[in-house]
Amino acid sequence: MVGISGYAGEQWRAAAQGHPALKAIFPYDACSAYGGMFGFRDFNPGGVIHTFPYLLDVFSTVHESRDRPGELPAEQEALWREAMRNPDFKQYINVYNILTQRGQRTFVMYLMMTQPWEADGVVERAEETLKKIKIPFYTGSGAYAYTYKLHWLGAQNYFQNINQPKKLLFTGPAHLERPFHQYHDEILRWYDYWLKGKDTGIMDEPPVRYWLMGANEWRTGKDWPLPQTQWKKYYLSHWETLTTEPPRPAAELGASAREPDVYTQMPVTKTTKVERLRYMTEPLPHDVTVVGPITLTLYAAIDQNDTNWIVALKDVGPDVSVRTAREGERDVPSNLPERELTRGWLKASYRALDERRSKPWKPFHKLTRESIAPVKPGEVVEYKIEIMATANQFKAGHRICLEIASMDIPTGTGAMTNVEYIPYHVCSSKTVTHRIYRDAERPSHLLLPIIP
Repeated sequence: MVGISGYAGEQWRAAAQGHPALKAIFPYDACSAYGGMFGFRDFNPGGVIHTFPYLLDVFSTVHESRDRPGELPAEQEALWREAMRNPDFKQYINVYNILTQRGQRTFVMYLMMTQPWEADGVVERAEETLKKIKIPFYTGSGAYAYTYKLHWLGAQNYFQNINQPKKLLFTGPAHLERPFHQYHDEILRWYDYWLKGKDTGIMDEPPVRYWLMGANEWRTGKDWPLPQTQWKKYYLSHWETLTTEPPRPAAELGASAREPDVYTQMPVTKTTKVERLRYMTEPLPHDVTVVGPITLTLYAAIDQNDTNWIVALKDVGPDVSVRTAREGERDVPSNLPERELTRGWLKASYRALDERRSKPWKPFHKLTRESIAPVKPGEVVEYKIEIMATANQFKAGHRICLEIASMDIPTGTGAMTNVEYIPYHVCSSKTVTHRIYRDAERPSHLLLPIIP
């Protein structure tokens, strides 16, 4: 079988059926490993609803019925009425209009709005399905896919959860073309080996191959995450810095050390300005290679019962400036070049962890309806935020940068976006003040996969 995206998802479904004629697959940019092609978990990590399916339908040729909205079964009617009352949905009139048509168009977006959670038993059923796949596979995705998530997460989840002869390919940040033609030479090497018995050497090579941004070269590994990974904590610190030094006890620093960093975000109905906190290291004295999944542990309080955490990891620099007390040299220059590498999302009310499936570098949130719990305003809560994996070499003189925000906005006109694969998210309709704590008792930190 051959194909990208939805066609890759069909390869996984076919493999799970166990037909003896299917000997190997090459599902590149496959969809979610949990819950099928449009599984809630990999489509909306952290429970933050994004507009990707809406934008895909708007920019594509989709044939759906258009008629007077029909009656819904009682249970679906109740869910629909609840969604219609949701003030977060109402501020995005283009998305809200989908609800008024009761599922006739853009059905995936409609489903996510009326049932914005993972159905009970999805993870368990997916794990049983993964056990049924008994053939060799070659999967992968690209660094571009962190924005729409399900391909990026899908490739890693399939690779990590299926114990068969396997390979993983992570390409760079440039989006692959449609029709899919890149890496067909690799597909032929794979199938020549498994279908024709030709010794193409493909199974003699390391199972993981990835494009390392920054260095701009291919690297290989024996597994994912890479076995040689050194997990290193970078702590949020004073003056919006990021440091490997743990915070000192308040007794040594005084009461002010316990004061939080603060930002307030108004909703998209009032502003298009995205407020954020921005933490950066000093210019690095040597190259730092970061490859793999990432976690942000955040101790924070909000003055409402919910918010979205939207965090971005960036490569900033090079920076040849100096910081002194002199005027013009006190702050990090605002005009430094920067590259966004990856992002992470978590809706505060979806913070409950599945402890059995979680790892330090990969928090696994429950995301079921039963697990959703509003936040008590003012209470300091520990959040574990999954940040999509990346592969980047921060060169000497560059800075590692973490941004924390709660809103993103459409980049195009009329609630559109300039690139459908970079969707915006359904954010809070309330003005929310966020307090980030970073003292010794509440050490907010980034866990980075450092490759020596």
